[in-house]
Amino acid sequence: MGALRTDLILRYLRPHRRTVLQGMLALVAVNLLSVAIPLLVRRVVDDLQDGFQLQDVLRQALLIGLLATLMAGIRLLSRMLVFGVGRQVEADLKQRIFDHLLRQEPGWVQTTGSGEVISRATSDVENVRRLLGFAVLSLTNTALAYALTLPAMLSIDPWLSLAAVGLYPLMLITVRLFGGRMMRQQRRQQEALAGLSDLIQEDLSGISAIKIYGQEPTEQAAFAGRNGIYRDAALGLARTRSTLFPLLEGISSISLLLLLALGSGQLESGRLSIGDLVALILYVERLVFPTALLGFTLNTFQTGQVSLERVEQLLRRRPLIETPTSPQPAAQPAAGAVEACGLTVRYPDAAAPALVDVSFRIEPGELVAVVGPVGCGKTTLARALGRMVNVGNGQLWLDGVDVTRLSLAELRRQVALVPQEGYLFTASLADNLRYGEPDASLERVEAAAEQARLAADIRGFPDGYQTLVGERGITLSGGQRQRTALGRALLIEAPLLVLDDALASVDNTTAAEILRTIRSQGRRGRTVVMISHQLSAAAACDRVLVLEGGRLVQQGPHRELLEQPGAYRRLWAREQASEELRATA
Repeated sequence: MGALRTDLILRYLRPHRRTVLQGMLALVAVNLLSVAIPLLVRRVVDDLQDGFQLQDVLRQALLIGLLATLMAGIRLLSRMLVFGVGRQVEADLKQRIFDHLLRQEPGWVQTTGSGEVISRATSDVENVRRLLGFAVLSLTNTALAYALTLPAMLSIDPWLSLAAVGLYPLMLITVRLFGGRMMRQQRRQQEALAGLSDLIQEDLSGISAIKIYGQEPTEQAAFAGRNGIYRDAALGLARTRSTLFPLLEGISSISLLLLLALGSGQLESGRLSIGDLVALILYVERLVFPTALLGFTLNTFQTGQVSLERVEQLLRRRPLIETPTSPQPAAQPAAGAVEACGLTVRYPDAAAPALVDVSFRIEPGELVAVVGPVGCGKTTLARALGRMVNVGNGQLWLDGVDVTRLSLAELRRQVALVPQEGYLFTASLADNLRYGEPDASLERVEAAAEQARLAADIRGFPDGYQTLVGERGITLSGGQRQRTALGRALLIEAPLLVLDDALASVDNTTAAEILRTIRSQGRRGRTVVMISHQLSAAAACDRVLVLEGGRLVQQGPHRELLEQPGAYRRLWAREQASEELRATA
């Protein structure tokens, strides 16, 4: 074990050093008692040989019983203490990882993959718990067992003791050989079970598509295949266990038979008493479990160290978007003025920047549309306004304050970003609407729903605002999901509202009503940036920003842009032609 891993283990145990020390002292007491009890049994057996008084034997038997009971109680205490440390570290580590993940930028979480992140937060954390609980306890117990038991055995008969434990290295080698295989098989079984769970979850989410295309037999065949893989993995693990444990029992029995065979000769020669032989038998049996467990412990220790480093690697990852050390307060009163000065955004590992040298100014209270062909950088601009992507210093300003100087919490109170696919949680409609402000009153929730033109739909639901929204809002239509996400943003009354194609699933009439409502009923001075593929909606805005290839190529009112040759007039002509084709179809 390298120095780094030792430092990591000690660092995780240090906050619980008092509990660990208590557990170790309890283990010392257990092992001292386990050495003392066979010596007492030896004396009782020898006394029985020499003639005995019933009272003396009962008194010694009572003492042995009390010591055995005390040993069992202290052993239980030691396990509770040391295993408790492992469980506490597990809980603390899960909380640290969860908090750490919430600080990461969305792009990293999406590109890393939820499966990898969840694996580190669950399987690896569980391995760390085993390392700091089971492995520490087992290694300490094994070391103490041999350190205290072997001297007691050697004091009775050195050669007989060495002969009795001579087969134990074979037991350790057997466990090491089979232990690694068992861990691999158990991992395959867990992966197969995860594959089954993923398929079930995916099919339940896509049950409509399965029914529409009549793919039930295909999905049944896919499940049968994965189920077979799981069955084979489980059977392989069972076979390995069924082979290993009888082997360990056989080695232990051979060791005991060897002790009895050699001990019989010692008894005949008078060099060994029956009490001595009984004590040696008890000591040999006592060392069986720690020796067999040592192989599993070493495998657990190695696996735990790898998982510990994987968890540390995750925790060492610094988010690209962080609150500055000394944040600047937001401007008061907040007006929602936006200014971009040479805004350039490049995604990690991207061949070219998504936005290049974009500069514009949006006055408080303006309704500004952002349009352009697919892939021109519209969504990136929306994310930049909410600082969901990394923005350079001095490139984006909100009410005259550099957004990179604002705390993230303050910025998110000033900017309400509504993405095209607004995520809804498995909760009531009311709770989804008040997600940005969990303590908002029902009156404010209803007002936000009215502004988003969602209130009429909610009144049609049997449970109204308490209607449970299914996973990802599956129980709602696309337009209802978008309007719920919009109502959530309107509830917090941020001075800057950014709509990233957030009305794409809403009909034109309802979309126009929503925009009118936002401007008339919203907070005074609310600024709205509307990203849209529908140029008819952009025509109703105060100004239009036109992006092409990540650059701002035009800006101005709709009528002025139509009079200028360029990207906007081409986009408008294309949309008008599409509408004419739909009308004549």
